[in-house]
Amino acid sequence: MDTSTLLGNFLSPPILFFLLGALATLLRSDLELPQPLPKVFSLYLLFAIGFRGGVELNHSGLGGPVMLTLGAAMLMAFGVPLFTFAILRLRLDAANAAAVAATYGSISAVTFITAAAFLDSAGVPYSGHMIAAMALMESPAIIIGVLLARLLAARNGPAPSWPQITRDAVLNGSVFLLIGALVIGALTGEKGGAMLKPFTHDLFPGVLALFLLDMGLVAAKRLGQLQRVGLFCIGFATLIPLLNAALGLGLAHLCNLSPGDAFLFVILSASASYIAVPAALRLAVPEANPSLYVTMSLAITFPINLIAGIPLYWWAVNAVLA
Repeated sequence: MDTSTLLGNFLSPPILFFLLGALATLLRSDLELPQPLPKVFSLYLLFAIGFRGGVELNHSGLGGPVMLTLGAAMLMAFGVPLFTFAILRLRLDAANAAAVAATYGSISAVTFITAAAFLDSAGVPYSGHMIAAMALMESPAIIIGVLLARLLAARNGPAPSWPQITRDAVLNGSVFLLIGALVIGALTGEKGGAMLKPFTHDLFPGVLALFLLDMGLVAAKRLGQLQRVGLFCIGFATLIPLLNAALGLGLAHLCNLSPGDAFLFVILSASASYIAVPAALRLAVPEANPSLYVTMSLAITFPINLIAGIPLYWWAVNAVLA
Protein backbone atom coordinates (compact mmCIF):
# COMPACT_ATOMS: atom_id res chain seq x y z
CA MET A 1 0.00 0.00 0.00
CA ASP A 2 1.19 3.55 -0.75
CA THR A 3 2.45 4.96 2.56
CA SER A 4 1.50 8.47 1.53
CA THR A 5 -2.16 7.38 1.09
CA LEU A 6 -2.24 5.85 4.55
CA LEU A 7 -0.52 8.85 6.11
CA GLY A 8 -2.69 11.29 4.18
CA ASN A 9 -5.88 9.71 5.50
CA PHE A 10 -4.49 9.47 9.04
CA LEU A 11 -3.43 13.14 9.01
CA SER A 12 -6.64 14.50 7.50
CA PRO A 13 -8.50 16.91 9.84
CA PRO A 14 -11.68 14.77 10.21
CA ILE A 15 -9.70 11.66 11.27
CA LEU A 16 -7.51 13.69 13.63
CA PHE A 17 -10.58 15.24 15.25
CA PHE A 18 -12.04 11.75 15.70
CA LEU A 19 -8.82 10.71 17.46
CA LEU A 20 -8.90 13.91 19.52
CA GLY A 21 -12.38 13.05 20.76
CA ALA A 22 -11.31 9.51 21.65
CA LEU A 23 -8.24 10.86 23.46
CA ALA A 24 -10.38 13.32 25.41
CA THR A 25 -12.54 10.47 26.71
CA LEU A 26 -9.57 8.23 27.54
CA LEU A 27 -7.88 11.07 29.47
CA ARG A 28 -11.15 11.87 31.28
CA SER A 29 -11.43 15.37 29.87
CA ASP A 30 -14.77 17.15 30.32
CA LEU A 31 -14.89 17.97 26.61
CA GLU A 32 -18.32 17.43 25.11
CA LEU A 33 -20.52 18.81 22.37
CA PRO A 34 -23.78 20.05 23.89
CA GLN A 35 -27.01 18.58 22.62
CA PRO A 36 -28.56 18.93 20.13
CA LEU A 37 -25.45 19.90 18.13
CA PRO A 38 -24.41 16.31 17.23
CA LYS A 39 -27.89 15.62 15.82
CA VAL A 40 -27.83 18.92 13.92
CA PHE A 41 -24.43 18.02 12.44
CA SER A 42 -25.71 14.57 11.48
CA LEU A 43 -28.75 16.04 9.71
CA TYR A 44 -26.56 18.58 7.91
CA LEU A 45 -24.18 15.91 6.61
CA LEU A 46 -27.04 13.77 5.33
CA PHE A 47 -28.65 16.81 3.72
CA ALA A 48 -25.42 17.96 2.07
CA ILE A 49 -24.30 14.58 0.74
CA GLY A 50 -27.83 13.74 -0.45
CA PHE A 51 -28.31 17.05 -2.24
CA ARG A 52 -24.87 16.92 -3.88
CA GLY A 53 -25.57 13.36 -4.99
CA GLY A 54 -28.89 14.44 -6.48
CA VAL A 55 -27.21 17.21 -8.48
CA GLU A 56 -24.71 14.70 -9.86
CA LEU A 57 -27.55 12.26 -10.59
CA ASN A 58 -29.19 15.01 -12.64
CA HIS A 59 -26.13 14.87 -14.91
CA SER A 60 -25.83 11.10 -15.21
CA GLY A 61 -29.49 10.04 -15.31
CA LEU A 62 -30.77 6.53 -14.54
CA GLY A 63 -29.30 4.44 -17.34
CA GLY A 64 -28.42 0.74 -17.40
CA PRO A 65 -25.12 1.04 -15.48
CA VAL A 66 -26.87 2.98 -12.70
CA MET A 67 -29.59 0.37 -12.31
CA LEU A 68 -26.96 -2.39 -12.33
CA THR A 69 -25.16 -0.67 -9.44
CA LEU A 70 -28.40 -0.26 -7.48
CA GLY A 71 -29.16 -3.95 -8.06
CA ALA A 72 -25.73 -4.90 -6.68
CA ALA A 73 -26.44 -2.70 -3.66
CA MET A 74 -29.70 -4.53 -2.98
CA LEU A 75 -27.94 -7.89 -3.37
CA MET A 76 -25.50 -6.93 -0.60
CA ALA A 77 -28.28 -5.45 1.54
CA PHE A 78 -30.21 -8.75 1.52
CA GLY A 79 -27.31 -11.19 1.37
CA VAL A 80 -25.05 -9.92 4.15
CA PRO A 81 -27.55 -10.22 7.04
CA LEU A 82 -28.46 -13.75 5.95
CA PHE A 83 -24.98 -15.23 5.80
CA THR A 84 -23.71 -13.32 8.86
CA PHE A 85 -26.70 -14.59 10.85
CA ALA A 86 -25.62 -18.17 10.05
CA ILE A 87 -22.11 -17.41 11.35
CA LEU A 88 -23.35 -15.65 14.48
CA ARG A 89 -25.66 -18.54 15.40
CA LEU A 90 -22.54 -20.59 16.14
CA ARG A 91 -22.16 -18.63 19.40
CA LEU A 92 -25.17 -16.35 19.92
CA ASP A 93 -28.85 -16.90 20.56
CA ALA A 94 -31.30 -16.11 17.78
CA ALA A 95 -32.29 -12.63 18.98
CA ASN A 96 -28.73 -11.35 19.41
CA ALA A 97 -27.56 -13.05 16.21
CA ALA A 98 -30.39 -11.39 14.28
CA ALA A 99 -29.63 -7.98 15.82
CA VAL A 100 -25.91 -8.16 15.01
CA ALA A 101 -26.64 -9.49 11.51
CA ALA A 102 -29.01 -6.57 10.87
CA THR A 103 -26.38 -4.13 12.15
CA TYR A 104 -23.74 -5.46 9.76
CA GLY A 105 -26.19 -5.87 6.90
CA SER A 106 -26.96 -2.15 7.03
CA ILE A 107 -24.52 0.71 6.44
CA SER A 108 -22.85 3.65 8.18
CA ALA A 109 -23.68 6.93 6.48
CA VAL A 110 -20.89 8.69 8.41
CA THR A 111 -18.26 6.24 7.10
CA PHE A 112 -19.59 6.79 3.57
CA ILE A 113 -19.51 10.58 3.99
CA THR A 114 -15.94 10.46 5.31
CA ALA A 115 -14.92 8.26 2.37
CA ALA A 116 -16.56 10.69 -0.06
CA ALA A 117 -14.59 13.53 1.59
CA PHE A 118 -11.45 11.43 1.08
CA LEU A 119 -12.21 11.18 -2.65
CA ASP A 120 -12.95 14.91 -2.83
CA SER A 121 -9.60 15.74 -1.25
CA ALA A 122 -7.84 13.41 -3.70
CA GLY A 123 -9.72 14.86 -6.68
CA VAL A 124 -11.29 11.50 -7.58
CA PRO A 125 -14.76 11.75 -9.20
CA TYR A 126 -17.71 9.59 -8.18
CA SER A 127 -21.32 9.32 -9.32
CA GLY A 128 -24.37 10.76 -7.63
CA HIS A 129 -26.23 7.46 -7.83
CA MET A 130 -23.90 6.07 -5.14
CA ILE A 131 -25.93 8.17 -2.70
CA ALA A 132 -29.04 6.34 -3.88
CA ALA A 133 -27.21 3.04 -3.34
CA MET A 134 -26.44 4.10 0.22
CA ALA A 135 -30.10 4.92 0.88
CA LEU A 136 -31.24 1.57 -0.55
CA MET A 137 -28.79 -0.41 1.60
CA GLU A 138 -29.83 1.01 4.96
CA SER A 139 -33.31 -0.42 5.59
CA PRO A 140 -33.60 -4.01 4.22
CA ALA A 141 -31.37 -5.45 6.97
CA ILE A 142 -33.78 -4.19 9.63
CA ILE A 143 -36.66 -6.14 8.11
CA ILE A 144 -34.51 -9.26 7.64
CA GLY A 145 -33.17 -9.08 11.20
CA VAL A 146 -36.63 -8.80 12.69
CA LEU A 147 -37.92 -11.62 10.46
CA LEU A 148 -35.08 -13.92 11.57
CA ALA A 149 -35.68 -13.12 15.22
CA ARG A 150 -39.40 -13.77 14.81
CA LEU A 151 -38.89 -17.10 13.09
CA LEU A 152 -36.23 -18.56 15.37
CA ALA A 153 -36.72 -16.96 18.78
CA ALA A 154 -39.65 -17.07 21.19
CA ARG A 155 -40.92 -13.57 21.83
CA ASN A 156 -41.82 -12.39 25.33
CA GLY A 157 -44.71 -10.00 25.69
CA PRO A 158 -46.68 -8.19 22.98
CA ALA A 159 -44.82 -7.83 19.70
CA PRO A 160 -44.83 -4.61 17.68
CA SER A 161 -46.91 -4.70 14.51
CA TRP A 162 -45.27 -5.35 11.17
CA PRO A 163 -46.67 -2.13 9.66
CA GLN A 164 -44.99 -0.17 12.45
CA ILE A 165 -41.68 -2.01 11.98
CA THR A 166 -41.78 -1.44 8.23
CA ARG A 167 -42.65 2.22 8.70
CA ASP A 168 -39.76 2.72 11.14
CA ALA A 169 -37.34 1.04 8.73
CA VAL A 170 -38.42 2.80 5.55
CA LEU A 171 -39.35 6.20 7.01
CA ASN A 172 -36.43 6.40 9.41
CA GLY A 173 -35.55 10.10 9.70
CA SER A 174 -32.02 9.76 8.31
CA VAL A 175 -33.19 7.69 5.33
CA PHE A 176 -36.10 10.05 4.63
CA LEU A 177 -33.88 13.17 4.71
CA LEU A 178 -31.21 11.52 2.56
CA ILE A 179 -33.69 10.42 -0.12
CA GLY A 180 -35.55 13.74 0.02
CA ALA A 181 -32.36 15.77 -0.44
CA LEU A 182 -31.31 13.43 -3.26
CA VAL A 183 -34.62 13.98 -5.08
CA ILE A 184 -34.47 17.76 -4.60
CA GLY A 185 -30.90 17.88 -5.89
CA ALA A 186 -31.89 15.79 -8.92
CA LEU A 187 -34.86 18.05 -9.65
CA THR A 188 -32.99 21.36 -9.31
CA GLY A 189 -29.77 20.24 -11.00
CA GLU A 190 -26.93 22.69 -11.65
CA LYS A 191 -29.01 25.76 -10.78
CA GLY A 192 -29.88 24.39 -7.35
CA GLY A 193 -26.34 23.15 -6.84
CA ALA A 194 -24.89 26.59 -7.52
CA MET A 195 -27.43 28.23 -5.21
CA LEU A 196 -26.55 26.00 -2.23
CA LYS A 197 -22.85 25.47 -2.95
CA PRO A 198 -21.59 27.68 -0.08
CA PHE A 199 -23.74 25.64 2.33
CA THR A 200 -23.28 22.13 0.93
CA HIS A 201 -19.59 22.38 -0.07
CA ASP A 202 -17.73 25.11 1.83
CA LEU A 203 -19.12 24.24 5.28
CA PHE A 204 -18.91 20.48 4.78
CA PRO A 205 -15.31 19.73 5.93
CA GLY A 206 -15.68 21.75 9.14
CA VAL A 207 -18.99 20.21 10.12
CA LEU A 208 -17.67 16.72 9.35
CA ALA A 209 -14.66 17.37 11.62
CA LEU A 210 -16.88 18.51 14.49
CA PHE A 211 -19.21 15.54 14.04
CA LEU A 212 -16.31 13.09 14.09
CA LEU A 213 -14.95 14.80 17.20
CA ASP A 214 -18.22 13.86 18.90
CA MET A 215 -18.08 10.35 17.42
CA GLY A 216 -14.61 9.94 18.90
CA LEU A 217 -15.98 10.87 22.32
CA VAL A 218 -18.83 8.36 21.98
CA ALA A 219 -16.75 5.51 20.52
CA ALA A 220 -14.11 5.72 23.25
CA LYS A 221 -16.80 5.45 25.92
CA ARG A 222 -17.75 2.09 24.43
CA LEU A 223 -14.24 0.68 24.73
CA GLY A 224 -14.86 -0.31 28.33
CA GLN A 225 -17.58 -2.70 27.21
CA LEU A 226 -15.35 -4.70 24.85
CA GLN A 227 -14.59 -7.30 27.52
CA ARG A 228 -18.31 -8.04 27.75
CA VAL A 229 -18.79 -8.90 24.07
CA GLY A 230 -16.16 -11.68 24.06
CA LEU A 231 -13.40 -12.69 21.67
CA PHE A 232 -15.78 -14.23 19.13
CA CYS A 233 -17.69 -10.95 18.70
CA ILE A 234 -14.47 -8.90 18.63
CA GLY A 235 -13.12 -11.16 15.89
CA PHE A 236 -16.42 -10.95 13.99
CA ALA A 237 -16.48 -7.14 14.18
CA THR A 238 -12.91 -7.02 12.89
CA LEU A 239 -12.95 -9.65 10.14
CA ILE A 240 -16.48 -9.54 8.70
CA PRO A 241 -16.05 -5.97 7.37
CA LEU A 242 -12.99 -7.18 5.45
CA LEU A 243 -14.96 -10.10 4.00
CA ASN A 244 -17.86 -7.83 3.07
CA ALA A 245 -15.42 -5.38 1.50
CA ALA A 246 -13.98 -8.18 -0.63
CA LEU A 247 -17.49 -9.22 -1.74
CA GLY A 248 -18.33 -5.61 -2.54
CA LEU A 249 -15.13 -5.22 -4.54
CA GLY A 250 -15.97 -8.34 -6.53
CA LEU A 251 -19.42 -6.99 -7.38
CA ALA A 252 -17.97 -3.59 -8.24
CA HIS A 253 -15.56 -5.27 -10.64
CA LEU A 254 -18.38 -7.27 -12.25
CA CYS A 255 -20.44 -4.07 -12.63
CA ASN A 256 -17.42 -2.32 -14.19
CA LEU A 257 -17.62 0.60 -11.77
CA SER A 258 -15.20 3.50 -11.90
CA PRO A 259 -12.54 3.61 -9.14
CA GLY A 260 -14.42 6.28 -7.19
CA ASP A 261 -17.75 4.45 -7.38
CA ALA A 262 -16.13 1.09 -6.63
CA PHE A 263 -14.42 2.54 -3.56
CA LEU A 264 -17.70 3.93 -2.19
CA PHE A 265 -19.46 0.63 -2.89
CA VAL A 266 -16.74 -1.24 -0.98
CA ILE A 267 -17.09 1.22 1.92
CA LEU A 268 -20.85 0.66 2.01
CA SER A 269 -20.36 -3.10 1.97
CA ALA A 270 -17.81 -3.02 4.79
CA SER A 271 -19.58 -0.60 7.13
CA ALA A 272 -22.09 -1.32 9.89
CA SER A 273 -24.93 0.77 11.27
CA TYR A 274 -24.74 2.21 14.77
CA ILE A 275 -27.60 4.73 14.57
CA ALA A 276 -30.56 3.70 12.40
CA VAL A 277 -30.55 -0.06 13.03
CA PRO A 278 -30.07 0.08 16.84
CA ALA A 279 -32.89 2.60 17.10
CA ALA A 280 -35.25 0.27 15.20
CA LEU A 281 -34.11 -2.93 16.94
CA ARG A 282 -34.78 -1.57 20.42
CA LEU A 283 -38.44 -1.56 19.46
CA ALA A 284 -38.57 -4.63 17.25
CA VAL A 285 -36.20 -7.03 19.09
CA PRO A 286 -36.17 -5.83 22.71
CA GLU A 287 -34.66 -9.08 24.01
CA ALA A 288 -31.45 -8.48 22.04
CA ASN A 289 -28.64 -6.82 24.00
CA PRO A 290 -27.90 -3.29 22.63
CA SER A 291 -24.51 -3.17 24.35
CA LEU A 292 -23.50 -6.11 22.15
CA TYR A 293 -24.39 -4.89 18.66
CA VAL A 294 -23.80 -1.18 19.32
CA THR A 295 -20.39 -1.81 20.90
CA MET A 296 -19.31 -4.10 18.05
CA SER A 297 -20.26 -1.61 15.33
CA LEU A 298 -19.31 1.63 17.07
CA ALA A 299 -16.25 0.74 19.17
CA ILE A 300 -14.62 -1.75 16.76
CA THR A 301 -15.85 -1.66 13.15
CA PHE A 302 -16.37 2.10 12.82
CA PRO A 303 -12.85 3.15 13.97
CA ILE A 304 -11.20 0.37 11.95
CA ASN A 305 -13.02 1.39 8.76
CA LEU A 306 -12.45 5.08 9.40
CA ILE A 307 -8.73 4.97 10.18
CA ALA A 308 -7.35 1.88 8.42
CA GLY A 309 -10.18 0.78 6.13
CA ILE A 310 -10.39 3.87 3.92
CA PRO A 311 -6.76 3.71 2.69
CA LEU A 312 -6.82 -0.10 2.63
CA TYR A 313 -9.97 -0.28 0.50
CA TRP A 314 -8.71 2.47 -1.81
CA TRP A 315 -5.50 0.52 -2.37
CA ALA A 316 -7.47 -2.69 -3.02
CA VAL A 317 -9.79 -0.96 -5.51
CA ASN A 318 -6.85 0.40 -7.48
CA ALA A 319 -5.03 -2.94 -7.36
CA VAL A 320 -8.04 -4.91 -8.65
CA LEU A 321 -9.42 -2.43 -11.18
CA ALA A 322 -5.96 -1.70 -12.60
